[in-house]
Amino acid sequence: FNITPYVKAGANTIAVEAYRWSDGSYLEDQDFWRLSGFDRGIYLYSTDETRIQDFFVHPTLDKTYKNGLLSLDVKVNNLGKAAKAQTVEVQLFDAAGKSVYKKQQKVSVAAGQSAMISFGKQTIKSPKKWTAETPNLYNLLITLKGADGKALEYTSHKIGFRSVELKNGQVLVNGKAVLFKGVNIHEHNPYTGHVVDRETIMKDLAVMKQLNINAIRTSHYPQPTLFYQLCDEYGFYVVDEANIETHAMDNGPINAAQHPDWRDVHMERMKRLVERDKNHACVIFWSMGNEYRFGDTNKEMYAWTKAYDPSRLVQFERSGENEWTDVICPMYPGLDHMRNRASKELGRPFIMCEYAHAMGNSQGNFQVYWDIIRSSRNFQGGFIWDWVDQGLYAETGYGKPFWAYGGDFGVGRDQYHNDENFCCNGVVDPLRNPHPHGLEVKKVYQNVLISSKQPEAGVITLFNDLFFVDLKDQYTFKWELIRNGEKVGEGTFETALAPQTSKDVTVKFPAIKPEAGVEYFLNVYGYTKQATTLLPAGYELIKEQLPFASNNYFAAKATQTAGKVTAKKSDRGDRVILTAGEYRAVISGGWNAGLDTYAFKGRDVLSGVAKPNFWRAPTDNDFGANLQRSLNVWRTADSRMLKSMNVKENEGSATVSCVYQLTNINSTMNVDYTMNADGSLHVAVAFNGENTELPEMPRLGLLFSMPKHYANLNWYGRGPHENYLDRKDASLINTYKSTVAEQYHPYIRPQETGNKTDVRWLTLTDDQGYGLKVSGDQPLGFSALNYLSEDLDPGFTKKQQHPVDVVQRGETYLSVDLFQRGVGGLNSWGAHPVSEYRYKVKPYSYGFTLSIVK
Repeated sequence: FNITPYVKAGANTIAVEAYRWSDGSYLEDQDFWRLSGFDRGIYLYSTDETRIQDFFVHPTLDKTYKNGLLSLDVKVNNLGKAAKAQTVEVQLFDAAGKSVYKKQQKVSVAAGQSAMISFGKQTIKSPKKWTAETPNLYNLLITLKGADGKALEYTSHKIGFRSVELKNGQVLVNGKAVLFKGVNIHEHNPYTGHVVDRETIMKDLAVMKQLNINAIRTSHYPQPTLFYQLCDEYGFYVVDEANIETHAMDNGPINAAQHPDWRDVHMERMKRLVERDKNHACVIFWSMGNEYRFGDTNKEMYAWTKAYDPSRLVQFERSGENEWTDVICPMYPGLDHMRNRASKELGRPFIMCEYAHAMGNSQGNFQVYWDIIRSSRNFQGGFIWDWVDQGLYAETGYGKPFWAYGGDFGVGRDQYHNDENFCCNGVVDPLRNPHPHGLEVKKVYQNVLISSKQPEAGVITLFNDLFFVDLKDQYTFKWELIRNGEKVGEGTFETALAPQTSKDVTVKFPAIKPEAGVEYFLNVYGYTKQATTLLPAGYELIKEQLPFASNNYFAAKATQTAGKVTAKKSDRGDRVILTAGEYRAVISGGWNAGLDTYAFKGRDVLSGVAKPNFWRAPTDNDFGANLQRSLNVWRTADSRMLKSMNVKENEGSATVSCVYQLTNINSTMNVDYTMNADGSLHVAVAFNGENTELPEMPRLGLLFSMPKHYANLNWYGRGPHENYLDRKDASLINTYKSTVAEQYHPYIRPQETGNKTDVRWLTLTDDQGYGLKVSGDQPLGFSALNYLSEDLDPGFTKKQQHPVDVVQRGETYLSVDLFQRGVGGLNSWGAHPVSEYRYKVKPYSYGFTLSIVK
């Protein structure tokens, strides 16, 4: 706004009026908080009557991608009442401050008019190129001089030499078909809403670098100018999106992009986006907006943008595969659809504008996405939905803080319209702490792929998944040899490896002989070599685990301890006491049947009866697929009655064989408890699955209750953070130490949490080291929490629960599982996990051994 006519000498008052809604609101139907006010900076500045009104710099590369080509258009505006003769000087400086280009031109500007000056293409010899991996910038200085040669105005801008092309069905940056390991971002600060300061943006970019993210889509509106400056400086590829979304009109009678009354506002928003951000190296794509119906206006938007700025690509998801998008950029394609498209030559790049919906406990199958992406030359990545949980700081009536989401404002009939926690889809929480699935992103997005055909020989195959940087400049590597969870060898190495090439590196350790009951892993880690503003030196960005082909952990045969084991049945025949020396186990019958005592010298590690466990607290993906209702029968499937109990004493052991009638699901379960002379108790579980009309099973396990002081947790399996059958690539098999309290992850809405997979053994002990050990006959899953699933389960509908509402119980609950269904991650409104991680009703069996740790 030019307010010159209204400003008076001396003090002035500026008043600005904000409106909650306008006709523009119909174009801003994005999934975010409806907050009103001034989100961006408001500032006042003055210029000379003749000023630099605009400039458009074109720093690109020649056909060899070696030399830079620089051209520039500068618009000079004369606000005065007389024509002015001026000079425009352009100078370019490298990072060291050395001038590498200087030129000036004279210009005459009529009164009240503007004039454009063009500086033609100039070759810049071998400039340092800009990419997300090498964000080299030059400082462009534009000086406007008066007729007397004195400077009237300076403006500077950091630019990067890089090219963007659509060639042979691929996006090329500086001639390379880069991969976009991306994420969508909303402006969000939990304390200030849409007002985002430099500190918040820097935190976002730093954590993105920590998670190996290299690309950002500005969903679904332009970000503050500072965001682009920092992306230029620190290296991120950006999809810059126009502030247009008319999602609510999708099924209505009006297609705003087709209606002539809405044409100008669509065009204006697109033009303003391009005009404002056109000089930023980080911007690779222009996006015509999000989730609105394609119309004739999109054709005009595309045509104008391509004509005005042919140096970038233009995309729009709702263009599908028509001619008005340079990129096939779908949302949430199914894996089978992706495989089908990946098997064909597409003629255009396939880059998902949204995928891997990260709502709550999610992002299963993330590695599968990238296996498919890497199988096709046209597939070049995608943008996760989305970056940060949009929780707002709030306090309970008792002053306890929590992150508020939709529905937490207003009560009853006065409650604001909301989508519950649907805006909490973040890879990170509101404070930018990565969720467990954020660590899966880090692993899958890592820039060195590690494999081995001969890990036993110490052969490690590295593939440099960077496109412009040699590994020698980036990473220091460490390797560890792990035997049954213990480190028995280690070393470091560095290596040169050109981008997009592979090589074998051999590390040395003693020859390994296969042994029953023994397994080896070769773990490899990569750390930053040099410190940067966003990452310290020595920061782990890469890891991989290489199992030996000879691994045979579960083949070990248990040694039999000599001694007497007795089995005594109660007078009524519904209770059996197993005794081996000072060890004692009690198996009860009746309606609450199961193991209810396991003790040494009278010290019981259990506080209740072990019972079948078929349920998990519904995740957000479960709610999206309505599983809280369709699988509801499994909530109470643990209800049981003892059908039979048979006792058999053997030499050195005694077995109690129980058959339970699962009364609510018309099925049976067999559990055999075998006490050995050493006091260990083997548990063999068989779910017989007679009722095949039942829906899929959420999990299969036994739930043990223990006193809360058994709070120290050690395990040999995947960790250290929670992991699931379809989200475990970032969790290496190793030994880990933690506590039960640390197993609960505070998702913004409480839900299933804390699971571990591929577990060989675990212990729960008190501070003196006394407690329970569980050793699997096969890989186990487990969770150890101070909560029951019902504490995290709101029922058929979400009920505004938050971590602050969930109260720890006075016990530790250990679920020892054969399986738990995957968490899924294709979307959060109907998609299930892939079939491999869904469990139909059929016979299942597994086993494990309990022992007392002393």
